[in-house]
Amino acid sequence: MARSKATLCTWLYCPGLLGCFLLGFLAGWFTKPIEKTPNSSDVYQNVRQRLVAEMKAENIKQFLRTFTRLPHVAGTEQNLLLAKQIQDQWKEFGLDSAELVHYDVLLSYPNEKQPNYISVIDDQGNEIFNTSLFESPPQGYENVTGILPPYNAFSAQGVPEADLVYVNYGRTEDFFKLEREMGINCTGKIVIARYGKIFRGNKVRNAVLAGAQGIILYSDPADYCAPGVSAYPDGWNLPGSGAQRGNVLNLNGAGDPLTPGYPAKEYTFRYKVNEGVGIPKIPVHPIGYHDAEVLLRAMGGPAAPDSNWKGSLNVSYNIGPGFTDNSSTRKVRMHVHMNNRITRIYNVIGILRGAVEPDRYIIFGGHRDSWVFGGIDPTTGAAILQEVVRSFGKMKMEGWRPKRTIIFASWDAEEFGLLGSTEWAEENVRVLQERAVAYINTDSSIEGNYTLRVDCTPLLYKLVYNLTKEILSPDEGYENKSLYESWLEKDPATENNSYPRINKLGSGSDFEAYFQRLGIASGRVRYTKNRKADKFSNYPVYHTVYETFEIVEKFYDPTFKKQLAIAQLRGKLVYELADSQVIPFDCRDYGEALKGYSNRIYKLAKKHEEQLKTYKVSFDPLFSAVVNFSKAAAEFHRRLEQVDKKNPIAVRIMNDQLMFIERAFIDPLGLPGRKFYRHVIFAPSSHNKYAGESFPGIYDAMFDIENKADQHEAWEEVKRQISIAAFTVQAAAATLKQVA
Repeated sequence: MARSKATLCTWLYCPGLLGCFLLGFLAGWFTKPIEKTPNSSDVYQNVRQRLVAEMKAENIKQFLRTFTRLPHVAGTEQNLLLAKQIQDQWKEFGLDSAELVHYDVLLSYPNEKQPNYISVIDDQGNEIFNTSLFESPPQGYENVTGILPPYNAFSAQGVPEADLVYVNYGRTEDFFKLEREMGINCTGKIVIARYGKIFRGNKVRNAVLAGAQGIILYSDPADYCAPGVSAYPDGWNLPGSGAQRGNVLNLNGAGDPLTPGYPAKEYTFRYKVNEGVGIPKIPVHPIGYHDAEVLLRAMGGPAAPDSNWKGSLNVSYNIGPGFTDNSSTRKVRMHVHMNNRITRIYNVIGILRGAVEPDRYIIFGGHRDSWVFGGIDPTTGAAILQEVVRSFGKMKMEGWRPKRTIIFASWDAEEFGLLGSTEWAEENVRVLQERAVAYINTDSSIEGNYTLRVDCTPLLYKLVYNLTKEILSPDEGYENKSLYESWLEKDPATENNSYPRINKLGSGSDFEAYFQRLGIASGRVRYTKNRKADKFSNYPVYHTVYETFEIVEKFYDPTFKKQLAIAQLRGKLVYELADSQVIPFDCRDYGEALKGYSNRIYKLAKKHEEQLKTYKVSFDPLFSAVVNFSKAAAEFHRRLEQVDKKNPIAVRIMNDQLMFIERAFIDPLGLPGRKFYRHVIFAPSSHNKYAGESFPGIYDAMFDIENKADQHEAWEEVKRQISIAAFTVQAAAATLKQVA
């Protein structure tokens, strides 16, 4: 009986205990701190504003100062040390990982025992004038070691002797002028061309096609000195001894010359060095304008055909070949000795893993290697990359993560042909084709200090316009106005001046493999010169020893506010692409762009109206495809506005269509003669790698078509290229239709 009573009491007591437990548990649950998740409002609120506010001009300045103390050419110990420093900092900043990724690529250096120079020789072969072996070092850098003398990477070796011919900028049209109008044959000659207008590799290729046995490149003050500005260090103009370094390859997107199309790893098959892709067969060497003046002053032959062939040196700019009467027996001798060798390079790859869609990648990359100190190129971009990584890292350390994964990249060996970025793209091609949403480039952030310059896919137009409206302009006289307003006022678009100008992507930086080969939506932004008023080419000290931290601090951006504005814009682009629920692309802008590009190429073709009729060339299929694309884009965005944002599958389907639209313009066969350029809408110009060309297949087929020997065959190729373009645009339109 006692046991039964005890049992009864226990049963009566238990509910009380249970009730107390539940009350305590619930009280504890509702009063405990809520665990922070990626979508928690206290973490997510104003992340973009906090991200931008975290970026500091002083930090960018310190990164720039630190990274430019010593030369850091690709393949050198100093550039590896800088890679390790960046890797360590990225880990400290809070990225999930930061790894060094290596490749073994062909690099090119001057021979240390046999210097490169140009001579004038008399009829006995005696050298009576020699160009400088080095640039005069800038103040404060006299004792710095490891500065390579001016040279053109991947030049052929040799000691050719010949008469000299002045070829202006060495453009296709310049050689046409010489050969077709002036009757001057460059075969067997050494030519001298001034830098500017086009990529130096295109100048070399043109010289090879003209039969020259060597080419000398120089920077004319007309192209590399601004009027009324002193030479560095008193101003930002190029000193007379300054000579522009740079590679002279014609890779056409191949990457490492010995492993075209495949990553340069230990297991990869390699061509022999003399079989490498795009390596010129003639010697090339750069000189300063003081030395060039000596050569040009002695030139004989006819006068320059017009004022466009004259620079601003105190010479007549005669064409040659050869020197004037009293020096007619003299010739030019080139001494070019190179050391091309397979060398290990290192990319730094940092990962900030996405919380919702970790299999969708935003890539933010720029190169680290420079020709000397890299005060502008690339380190004004590398410093911004560092500050953007630091800001994203801080947000992550406070509990936030982006929806999509962000990949940060410090590329190596960009100056040697975009090698680091291209090799990484080749190694990861299958993954990138399936997962990459966008690539934002972070090369030099300033090439001038007048206004913003944007080059990007039409998919990014609206995003760029919207983001620039949120950033304060750093321009003097535009206080309390937006970056968009100063940009619009200073550089309105030619075709519609109610919007600022946006350029087509060409090449010349690390976005190339991602956009031109893989079809990943890409963009780049930086500050630039006044393209209407400033007639000098690029910035004057480009790729010289004078490109130092001090030239940025004293002349280009003393407050570092312009670089901060670029950091904010690049950072916001990355953030929006990584964290917006719907990828912020607008296909309708692509439709408008295609309409403009098709009208432009047709207008070009109309110059040959008789041939269009004779050979039955019609652009109607292309125009029809463009109309269909625009309709599909409009319908797609109508559906996008109505999509159920709470349905992750529905959103993912639309996002995938947006992600793959750029991919839809890729032709796996590539452009004729340029198989690694596969984008049918955009490619670097065949005549200037730096410039972008629209409908490049059609454009190249029509270039100089009136001088083609077989007119029927030439116009058949035009028709073939129109067919490819029409199919591609129509196929792209189909990818925007509602998923069955």
